[in-house]
Amino acid sequence: MSLFTLDNKTILVTGAGSGIGQATACLCAEMGANLILVGRDIERLSKTKSMLVGKDKHIMVSLDINDSAAFSECMSDISVIDGVAACAGIASMQPFNFISQDDMQKVFQTNFFGQISLMQYLLKKKKLNKPASIVFVSSVDGNLKVHAGNSVYSASKSALVGMARSMAVELAAKKIRVNCVLPGTTDTPMIRTANVTEEELQNTALQTPFRRFAESREIAAAIAFLLTDAASYISGTELVVDGASHLV
Repeated sequence: MSLFTLDNKTILVTGAGSGIGQATACLCAEMGANLILVGRDIERLSKTKSMLVGKDKHIMVSLDINDSAAFSECMSDISVIDGVAACAGIASMQPFNFISQDDMQKVFQTNFFGQISLMQYLLKKKKLNKPASIVFVSSVDGNLKVHAGNSVYSASKSALVGMARSMAVELAAKKIRVNCVLPGTTDTPMIRTANVTEEELQNTALQTPFRRFAESREIAAAIAFLLTDAASYISGTELVVDGASHLV
């Protein structure tokens, strides 16, 4: 059972202020990790920290991952990291014909470019241990299925998978594993936006054979597994957590 622990590991979690990121932080803390909570909203980060086991040993970094110039200023004092759970992300529901260049740039900046820039910073500054594990939160959307009006989000999450696979090969010599978790529709604030009706959510739920929606903690469990030594030979792959929705 010692393989399934994060004791004495330092884990950085982006998007830790809510949703999957918050659930991941809570579970990793229960598993013994020392956490670096990263997010834009210090109040949300503080709330997450208050929920953690051993809350006094964890630290918060108020940082917009889209601001690469701020990485050094905000993270220069961060010690060596054993794992990264890249959970930050935003949604965008718009019909294809109405998508603007600005719309695409906004979504890709957070869901893709910001995440990748942070990983490059951690590598260049030798902040990642050897071995270490990077886990990106992608999506079944774009990779295994699609929803109408979700093309930009799907494209940004598909880009993460492509980059992660290449990173897994390039970073193998450094003993750094890179994987993606592909959630289906998960019951977080992200799915309840002005552009999504309750009827549309109900229709999505009907397409999931196992259960209506995933809970954040169920996605967090997959992320935490990939961060542990139990997954020490798993790299360059995608773990699907969607209640079999991609099969229908």
